[in-house]
Amino acid sequence: MQSLTPATDRSWDLAPEHDFLLPPPRPADRIACRIAPRDLRRLDLYAVLTAAGIAPQPGDREVIDELSALSDSAHEALHRWLSYVR
Repeated sequence: MQSLTPATDRSWDLAPEHDFLLPPPRPADRIACRIAPRDLRRLDLYAVLTAAGIAPQPGDREVIDELSALSDSAHEALHRWLSYVR
């Protein structure tokens, strides 16, 4: 652990005037999501498969696209099944 000395403490006084911390993000300033629900479900399915340790094979893309067309309740079941801890 580094201790502060008078010399290192004075280094902040020499920082450029334009060097400052950014303010925290404000949720109201966020850009609205313009991704289609089917695309969001597809991305979520890839994330759940990856988290479960299942690497999609090159030929699995068509199946994942078909699964992403299913309803939200079907996706909730898929997520529950894939994230089940044994």
